Amino acid sequence: MPKLIIISNRLPVTIDRKDGELFYHPSAGGLATGLKSLDDDMDKIWVGWPGKVIEDEWEIPAIQKDLERQGLIPVFLSQDETELFYEGFSNKVIWPLFHYFTEYATYDDQYWLVYQEVNQKFADEVNNIIEEGDIVWVHDYQLMLLPAYIREQHPKVSIGFFLHIPFPSYEVFRILPYRKPILDGLLGADQIGFHTFGYMRHFLSAVYRISGHEHNFGKLTVDNRIINVDVFPMGIDYQKYANPERYLGKEIHPERYIRDGRKLILSIDRLDYTKGIPERIKAYAQFLEEYPEYIGQVTMAMIVVPSRSNVDQYQELKNEIDTLVGSLVGTYGTFDWEPIQYFYRSFPFEDLTALFKAADIALITPLRDGMNLVAKEFIASKETSQKGVLILSEMAGAADQLTEALIVNPNDVKDVINNLLIALEMPEEDQANRLSIMQSRMRKHTVSHWAETFIKEQIIMTEFSNKHIQSLEVDSEQREALLNHYGTSTNRLIILDYDGTLMDFHTDPQAVKPDDELMEILSELNNDERNKLVVISGRDRETLDTWLSPLGIDMAAEHGVWMKRNDKWKASRSLFKSWKVDVLPILEDLVERTPGSFIEEKDYSLAWHYRKIDKDLGEKRIREYRDVLQYLTANLDLQVLEGNKVVEIKNSGVNKGKATASWLRKSDWDFIIAIGDDQTDEDIFKVLPDSAYTLKVGLQQTIAKYNIMSVQEVRQLIKDLNSK
Repeated sequence: MPKLIIISNRLPVTIDRKDGELFYHPSAGGLATGLKSLDDDMDKIWVGWPGKVIEDEWEIPAIQKDLERQGLIPVFLSQDETELFYEGFSNKVIWPLFHYFTEYATYDDQYWLVYQEVNQKFADEVNNIIEEGDIVWVHDYQLMLLPAYIREQHPKVSIGFFLHIPFPSYEVFRILPYRKPILDGLLGADQIGFHTFGYMRHFLSAVYRISGHEHNFGKLTVDNRIINVDVFPMGIDYQKYANPERYLGKEIHPERYIRDGRKLILSIDRLDYTKGIPERIKAYAQFLEEYPEYIGQVTMAMIVVPSRSNVDQYQELKNEIDTLVGSLVGTYGTFDWEPIQYFYRSFPFEDLTALFKAADIALITPLRDGMNLVAKEFIASKETSQKGVLILSEMAGAADQLTEALIVNPNDVKDVINNLLIALEMPEEDQANRLSIMQSRMRKHTVSHWAETFIKEQIIMTEFSNKHIQSLEVDSEQREALLNHYGTSTNRLIILDYDGTLMDFHTDPQAVKPDDELMEILSELNNDERNKLVVISGRDRETLDTWLSPLGIDMAAEHGVWMKRNDKWKASRSLFKSWKVDVLPILEDLVERTPGSFIEEKDYSLAWHYRKIDKDLGEKRIREYRDVLQYLTANLDLQVLEGNKVVEIKNSGVNKGKATASWLRKSDWDFIIAIGDDQTDEDIFKVLPDSAYTLKVGLQQTIAKYNIMSVQEVRQLIKDLNSK
């Protein structure tokens, strides 16, 4: 029976020791709730750190046995690993950077080293339990290398990853010294999920700019796999907050928090610099200054849950909050009223839900937050009363779903103050309408729905990817038939593209000189007297001659402008190049406006390359100049060809297909094979007979009969042909 293997930094239990005995307390987090709701037909195993450094090694087997009964697999970390991996790299590098607090990020190679080691430690634990057909779901920023580590040992397993914090813009992410290996780690997954489309967009942008992988509607093709990148906004256990009495089995008493008809503003956060707590207190203080009629009429209940109290930045934040609260109370407080009631502790669920129900306004204004489930909990708690207003930061992921809330910029004090006034004066009918819409949305998009949707999409995506690739790839029977046909034939035509087919694509066109292995296998292929080997490329003839002339093979350059047979180059008929005088200045202007792009001049064509610059900028320039180029070439029998980060202007009627046809007519071939990787190679495939073997490198749409996944597989196929 396939199982679901859930992996997170922490297990959903906490270990305590009392009187020498170990006790296990379940955690009541949203993730645990969502995963419990998944289909019981699937066995679930949870891998993670048990939350405590176990110094007595004799206790480890006992803990493993105790937790195994609950389907939990502990990963034990030493004190040094906890400090360097969790408190170090995870929370002193990734956390501040991903929340845009770049000044707080501390780059320490020791942090990075231990981060890698601990991710590998998790991978080793998973390797002990994983079986064919299992589904793996990795969670959050502490384990971003893990998908690739698991993939190394289990290339066919289905792996999902969900990031619970924001993914920053490319301009912020690029600051990270370890950006490339982190992206490579994430790209080991089959599905990568984010709370919002903005985070997803930032991730895809970083992947393209750093790793070079382009997406197609959120689908990435990496290492012969299709990766689904999508948005899965996390919800809450809606009924737990809408009907807490049923959950607790007793009545909730919100009236104990209501004082003489005063309005209650609720603020709940973990102690963290991302939450905007000082900014919130300052905005509230300025509100009282600007609207003194509300002095004595409103109270803010501010709950700050202790967190990372041993970290200097958090201690400084706590001191700042204490000072601001003291100043606010000292300025506005009276004997029978305090403007703010400050609690530096966590509240039990019973008291928390009573506060939710009693509050007139929830003021939730983080400076940056992945989702913020407190906002959703507040909305759900208003199921019965239908009274209450949510003021929510636009920087919280929840703002994308809770659009009927009063959305504010947490850095704009005026904006917060104005919306506080709107909230305090909002008619109950308006409150009810806004709440009703948000509640209806949240009833459907619960944490259970989130977990079920993610796993469902992961299964669908993995099955589709496997079937799609299997349907395109040459399977073992087809490959054997091709090799056998090759072995029994006596007059063979072999047509190969160069860039992206025999050599991997590179930003520098001159950096892909054929290596020794390629020259060796092509030489062996050409030395078989039954073979006619032809390389047809868009490159200029001088480059092809320099690189490939030692082989003595036939070639076509500039997409067929030049053709070489019997060691002699010959140009196609009716070609002219006088048009370059008119077109070259346009391309030079394009280069002038687009630093990093360059012109490649061939005998009968001009190409503008933008492979070294931002793809979006290159495409913008193409749109700007397309009409000008088409106008200039309209009456000159020229063609404007848009390729892979290149625009080429060449004579019309010249293409790889016509070049192929000239060799096709030379003999009565009993075996034909053609391999290419881009749009220009489709012209080759079009002119070949149905009996030919046509192969496209990669997973792009094609008229070729088969897809072959990589340059390495192309080379292996040539080696297999040579062995026949």
